[in-house]
Amino acid sequence: MYRIIQRRKLWFTVSGALFIAAIVIIATWGLKFSIDFTGGGFMEVKFKTERPSVVELQKQIDELKLSSAAQLQPVGDDSFSIRFAATDAKTHQQILDKLEATYGKDKIQENRFEAIGPVIGKELRTKAIYSIIIVLIAIILYIAYAFRKLSWPVASWKYGVIAVIALVHDIMIPIGIFAVLGHYLGVEIGLPFVAALLTVLGYSVNDTIVVFDRVREKLLRSGSRDFEDLVNQSVNETLARSCNTTLTTILALLAICLFGGQSIRYFSLALLIGILFGAYSSIFVASPLLVVWERLQKK
Repeated sequence: MYRIIQRRKLWFTVSGALFIAAIVIIATWGLKFSIDFTGGGFMEVKFKTERPSVVELQKQIDELKLSSAAQLQPVGDDSFSIRFAATDAKTHQQILDKLEATYGKDKIQENRFEAIGPVIGKELRTKAIYSIIIVLIAIILYIAYAFRKLSWPVASWKYGVIAVIALVHDIMIPIGIFAVLGHYLGVEIGLPFVAALLTVLGYSVNDTIVVFDRVREKLLRSGSRDFEDLVNQSVNETLARSCNTTLTTILALLAICLFGGQSIRYFSLALLIGILFGAYSSIFVASPLLVVWERLQKK
């Protein structure tokens, strides 16, 4: 049997270092928000002949001297997505006319154009934050109800609070990693990233509840047994299940991340990182926190 709970200081040190690093990175560099949250224009253009390089196309658009630099992203084998800060039809038409004049009107095809105002972008960002907060509160209430028959040695509502602490850990680290990607690679976060975080919350809390449920079963059967040993045994009994489930999920996400299209690559990467740390926190953060809270309660 692995002495996981007994080595909790090591796990807390690793998690604490990652969590603090994520907060420092987010505070220093911030997040690179997409037009979903900031407002702006988005167009996707298909080249019917050979697609130009990113450098060449960027040079052509820079000649328009827009108020802010447009961001280019290859899509598939023959298209580019172009994002720009302006939402007016004039800027959109300027870009389209420039491409048609440079590469030929019959060789350019606009597949998509969207414009999102800054007010709508701000509203979407607020709703995204509210949705995450509501999910965290709902998780506390649900776990408190599910574990309502347990009042010793840790009250039922504390299981919910500990699960949420682990969940905050699970979403802060992916956010910190995407802050790094945004700073160095220009990776933006939008509504798909929020969807990935919400998915991670659900996946991670499921893993945590499996461990907590095994603790509950043993408490109801064994009564006054040493709580630290009981939690450690519960973690060991669910370890294989957690590892196998996480591994199969990560393999699928890794395949999507490596071979999937550009549009879902960073969505799958956010899921992969979040689920990996979610599985880690269920075993090495949430469960040891139960023992720590029980010890503090005794004191």
